[in-house]
Amino acid sequence: MGLVDFHLHLFSRAYFEALAAQSTQPGGIDERLARVAERARIELPSQDLGAHVARWIAEFDRHGVEHAAVFASAPEEANAVADAAVLAKGRITPFALVNPRSEGAATRVRALLANKGFRGVLLFPALHHYDISAPECRELLAVLEEQRAIAYVHCGILIVKVRDLLELPRATDLRFASPLNLIPAANAFPNVRFVVPHFGAGYFRETLIAGAQCPNVFVDTSSTNSWIATQPVKLTLRDVFERTLSVFGPERILFGTDSNTFPSGWRAERLIEQRAIVELLAAPAAEAIFCSNARRLLAR
Repeated sequence: MGLVDFHLHLFSRAYFEALAAQSTQPGGIDERLARVAERARIELPSQDLGAHVARWIAEFDRHGVEHAAVFASAPEEANAVADAAVLAKGRITPFALVNPRSEGAATRVRALLANKGFRGVLLFPALHHYDISAPECRELLAVLEEQRAIAYVHCGILIVKVRDLLELPRATDLRFASPLNLIPAANAFPNVRFVVPHFGAGYFRETLIAGAQCPNVFVDTSSTNSWIATQPVKLTLRDVFERTLSVFGPERILFGTDSNTFPSGWRAERLIEQRAIVELLAAPAAEAIFCSNARRLLAR
């Protein structure tokens, strides 16, 4: 059985430098990043993008990962992720973080999809304060519809540890974080595949409702899924998979890890835990969840 990780952050040097440049902490960018690395107990990526990509490819080879959907986690990282895709020689598919409210967003995305090998976008409505179904998003969604592309829409809890360590303000507004907001957009743009990561990151019931309403809404399994602790009814990850399978079916569930930094590298423990649950609940669905669904969505 193949293995595709549908949720991985490149976290190149360009990402860290873009965030550090926004900080008002004392010292230069390198000093700020050194403090972040020490406090977060992470290794800063090499300035050499080729070396950073080679490290990720070595992780893929070690764990049997054939391919990954890889995010630019800041708009400024898009070029690095595009270059990484070339360096990876077909092992990664790039996605760009986009704010639909920024001027020229739709035009930039069309160029990324048409010329740079990108397969879709990563959207943070709660961070950038918009409703995904509002008129201000229609131009971007029309481009995604035209290209039959993917809109990864982060819903629910959003805490970015690096931002906190750089003392950047928490601008998240959870009024924009509900998967229910996706329903009008998904109905209006049926050729766009909308993916809700982390089972909705606390908005689990709302994710199930969106999936029941719209056949072009998918869900991914990535991260520690620590959001489970916020639910009013006690749940286990097995419960989450069981209910998700009953609503989405195996064909709309995508395995992901949310891997992002070293020395943690590729988070094999998430595969081990999730594969054991799927094998117990629905063994015939494993190939779809861990591989073929992702292959289908990433294909052009």
